[in-house]
Amino acid sequence: MRGLRMRFTSRLAALWAPLAGALALAAGLVLAPLPALAAPPQFAAVAPLATPMSFPAAYGAHPDYKTEWWYATGWLTTADGKTLGYQVTFFRSATEHDRANPSQFAPKQLIIGHAALSDPAVGKLLHDQRSAREGFGLAYAKVGDTDIKLDDWRMRRGADGVYSVTLDTPSFALALRLAPSQPLLLQGEGGFSRKGPRPAQASYYYSAPQLTTTGTVTRGGKAEAVNGVTWLDHEWSSQVLDAGATGWDWVGANLADGGALMAFQIRSATGGKLWAHATWRDAAGKITQYAPDQVSFTAQRRWRSPRTNAEYPVATLLTTGSTVWGVTPLQDDQELDSRRSTGAVYWEGAVTLTRDGAPAGRAYLEMTGYVSPMKL
Repeated sequence: MRGLRMRFTSRLAALWAPLAGALALAAGLVLAPLPALAAPPQFAAVAPLATPMSFPAAYGAHPDYKTEWWYATGWLTTADGKTLGYQVTFFRSATEHDRANPSQFAPKQLIIGHAALSDPAVGKLLHDQRSAREGFGLAYAKVGDTDIKLDDWRMRRGADGVYSVTLDTPSFALALRLAPSQPLLLQGEGGFSRKGPRPAQASYYYSAPQLTTTGTVTRGGKAEAVNGVTWLDHEWSSQVLDAGATGWDWVGANLADGGALMAFQIRSATGGKLWAHATWRDAAGKITQYAPDQVSFTAQRRWRSPRTNAEYPVATLLTTGSTVWGVTPLQDDQELDSRRSTGAVYWEGAVTLTRDGAPAGRAYLEMTGYVSPMKL
């Protein structure tokens, strides 16, 4: 394609040159030569941090990196005691477009949103997705602090540290307030999170667990007051996955004792573990990091999607060191089809956790690459 484009450009220049010369002579003008084709942008690399992450700047967007997301998942309880799960994710993706292009229409950054509500009474996810190029005040991810907009979808962090999340979809609307109750949890080495055997396969990554959540969920024109707890991740990178990786399994858990647990594994095409890591902050605030050989996901029960025919290990045992966590879904069908935005189909759902057999907390489980290899 690039060769075809270059030949077309050369041919166009050849056809244009005689006419342009005549017009220039007639008008007494000197025409500049045609500009060279722009080179694709070079995205910033992720490397171990020489200095600690700087806040509040780290809350905001990092447009020099290829991919970034803000990811909120939580459990909500209605006034009548009904339990719901919810997920809201905003993605920022830098394109290959020339950043020097001054046009406001140039698609230099894309903003993508996913939202889902899990209700066992419905039996499957209610979800929506949308995407737009950044610009004109209609879609953006601002630097300096969390402030993301995608039409009428919004996530913003206030000066008091409280996040507000508002969005409206054809099947539900959310208006939530997420208030911090404990310090951020920096993943990996002070926020430098390895995702593979090579150091370049990494992201900058921190979590905000145990966010006290209040607000409303609206369905069928009826707003219900809700309260609960949210886990929020913010991650950015330019190269995450190994060439042999097909997807990942990830858990973010708000533990009942006030602790927090994050664990993931990167899978190969055969289902084997390419890389893994876990971080556990216990109720006393002690943080334990687990190396790849100390983390494992072992399927206990699988569910087959009637839409994609993919099989997901919806019930699993997660092992971190000598501790075994049981993972059980709120409902089996929590598959999200985002092929109209990110191009992926993945399982993203509310789960409960046990610790060595005893109830331990509520979490979200994400599983990608079971329909087709995950590409970022």
